[in-house]
Amino acid sequence: MLFYVLLFLVIVSLWWHWKARDSMKVTNLTGKYIFITGCDTGFGNMAAKIFDIKGFRVFASCLTETGAKELKAVTSNQLQTVLLDVRDSDNVKKVAAWVKAEVQAEGLWGLVNNAGIMGPSVPTDWLDIEHFREPIEVNLIGLINVTINMLPLIKKAKGRIVNVSSVGGRLAFSGGGYFPSKFGVEGFNDSLRRDMAAFGVKVCCIQPGLFKTALSNPANVMKEKEVIWNKLPPDIKMQYGEDYFQKDAVKKQKLSKICLNKDISLVVQCMEHALTSLHPRAHYVVGRDAKLFWNPLSRMPAVIQDFLLLRNRAELAVSHAK
Repeated sequence: MLFYVLLFLVIVSLWWHWKARDSMKVTNLTGKYIFITGCDTGFGNMAAKIFDIKGFRVFASCLTETGAKELKAVTSNQLQTVLLDVRDSDNVKKVAAWVKAEVQAEGLWGLVNNAGIMGPSVPTDWLDIEHFREPIEVNLIGLINVTINMLPLIKKAKGRIVNVSSVGGRLAFSGGGYFPSKFGVEGFNDSLRRDMAAFGVKVCCIQPGLFKTALSNPANVMKEKEVIWNKLPPDIKMQYGEDYFQKDAVKKQKLSKICLNKDISLVVQCMEHALTSLHPRAHYVVGRDAKLFWNPLSRMPAVIQDFLLLRNRAELAVSHAK
């Protein structure tokens, strides 16, 4: 009995120590510079507003002039917007040079790589290489390019890099370029974290589940799938069945309703912890679906993953598995 009491006390003590360590904050962050990509809408937009209120000097990059103007209209004079397409290497270099001139010797405390797109999420044999190229160019190559160009400024400040990945970087549950791009982000994040440890730079990865943002808008997702379905060759449609698209859409919509997280501030809270904690976490799994389903499932044997994920797909007109 004494053994179990001691074991319980040790576990409680370790948990208490972890909580205390997790809550320790870096001091004197007011006025520090941070750069956020993808601030037109969603996580990046909310993060720019919140970090501006908290006293950071925010560089908020937007893809569109409309997004930049709308954000600037509701934030302080301290926040600066800049147009950035992470797919454009020249654009990335020019923005990095502009940031360097702004921060000068102080360097850049935080880089939040948030910009991303979904791309079509359909069976692989419905797609061509261009369907894969754009999500990988934005979500992975663009993220790496921005990081490389901002890295000298981050090292100067001994600051933080926060990469927004996805539970889709741990478990691929559909075809398309989104999941390969996020698996790539995970690999880049891990290698970068180890490379930068000697320079005092902390690198963190946020893995959100399914959140209600423009990225996951059901109407847009279904419209994109329908366009691809309508262009498929007759033999592919015959293999899947003419009613496959509608049946599969119903299943996906049911899962989406179960998994959808509406409070996007949860992701921004993880960004804030990564930027301000004395001991930021290497990975932040965020969202009820991510914590209770996707993340645990990603650690299970492939046979269990396949069994559960394939149950969420409509059956083909004729089985070709034999």
